[in-house]
Amino acid sequence: MTTDFVKTEDAVLLADFHTLSRFGATPAGGVDRQAATTQDGEQRAWLHTWLTERGFDVRYDRIGNQFALSTLTPGAPYVLSGSHLDSQPLGGRYDGAYGVLASAHAVDRAVNRWSQSDSQPKYNVAVVNWFNEEGCRFKPSMMGSSVFTGKLAVETALATTDHSGTTVEEALADIGCIGTYDGPDVAAYAEIHIEQGRSLENTGTTIGLVEATWAARKYELVVRGAQSHTGSTIMADRQDALLGASLLVVAARELADRHGSTPLHTSVSEMTVEPNSPVVIAREVRMHMDLRSPDEALLDVAAKELAEMIPGIAERARVSIEQIQTHAWGVAPFQRAGVDLARDTATNLGLSHQCMMTVAGHDSVNMKDVAPSVMLFVPSVDGISHNEKEFTGDSDICAGADLLTVLLYRLMAGELDGCR
Repeated sequence: MTTDFVKTEDAVLLADFHTLSRFGATPAGGVDRQAATTQDGEQRAWLHTWLTERGFDVRYDRIGNQFALSTLTPGAPYVLSGSHLDSQPLGGRYDGAYGVLASAHAVDRAVNRWSQSDSQPKYNVAVVNWFNEEGCRFKPSMMGSSVFTGKLAVETALATTDHSGTTVEEALADIGCIGTYDGPDVAAYAEIHIEQGRSLENTGTTIGLVEATWAARKYELVVRGAQSHTGSTIMADRQDALLGASLLVVAARELADRHGSTPLHTSVSEMTVEPNSPVVIAREVRMHMDLRSPDEALLDVAAKELAEMIPGIAERARVSIEQIQTHAWGVAPFQRAGVDLARDTATNLGLSHQCMMTVAGHDSVNMKDVAPSVMLFVPSVDGISHNEKEFTGDSDICAGADLLTVLLYRLMAGELDGCR
């Protein structure tokens, strides 16, 4: 392949990325295109056209996962590659979207290479745009891949509502992205994503080879107090749910600070306050908390310590606190053969690389349990993510797509056969 052709491929990829970034664009340079919103529907329609113009057969399953199939060997399973297009509110342009577009380009390039060769691939290839990976409009996150892998019942997912009471099924019907396709038979899966951290940038490395995922515990906490007047209610009589919630926020941070020798990430994110009036003491606060660590034993200790702190916080604020675990997973490795194949591919392309874990959840975390899966990272400038300032350099965007192209070609040849 000539240098000029490589430059042309890169230019087309970057131009397409800029086009994709216009959907749901925010004034500060990010995007806001939550799952099954109008903006999500518009970008899905654009991708649908892009794929069909290149000969892909685009189909949707019952939970709105968008598949684009290229069948070179009729009857054979598919190598699947993709990520997600939905974003967080006021999110970044790269999270998920880069992985979908890089997959679309890499699959198209790999198909062209096979078409120009004298041999036929063992497996077909397909692109996927997973529905609702972010989990901000509809919970839980990674919904589309959870349904596809059988971890979440499609009926449960379709009946899930957003804050306005709209169901997933209604929202998908509104944007015309709900279908009856069961999805392809998957021989292997590959996903590329921005790192959402600073490890690659700090070491001047182009490619991250993901070996495993951190463990996580996610909770919904409901703090119940008593509604009263912010001015006239004497301090000793107050049962302030927001005070209890605030103490939980501090407790989560203190947990992380207490275990500084081994990484422990703790966060409180979404918070709903009732009645949320400027002159009313809150009667109820619902909040989400998550704990993450690469050490499952430490995570168990932290979860136990959190549970032990809650009664004292409830007593101090004169409230009740209900803790519900909504989601959890352990440290889980990706198949070693997939990591080795990606390493060999990166070495052959002259791309610097290092093995690492993923702190964030990705659709590959679900897919690795049903098919040999490869997860790749490219650098995130300053580690910024879920933020309008999220950025990855053009050279890293292009290098990642180049690597994914060759990796998919090799996967289509069956180089991960027998790996489970």
